[in-house]
Amino acid sequence: MSSFKNPHFMYLFALKSKPEKRKLAYGRSPEDALEILSFRMTQAEMDDIVRTDFIKIHQRQMQEYVHLLG
Repeated sequence: MSSFKNPHFMYLFALKSKPEKRKLAYGRSPEDALEILSFRMTQAEMDDIVRTDFIKIHQRQMQEYVHLLG
């Protein structure tokens, strides 16, 4: 299926343990991005994510936010 019909975005989710840093996720929606992220993270790591505090960005904007990755 074409990604042009179902666009995906990058989401930067806030972290409880490091308020100044964010976790990068990719998906059609914030919920989809968190589900995809859960495939490669432990439950403890997922619990550290603030699910309601996120920034939605496009891939071409990534350089502006790379300093926030943690």
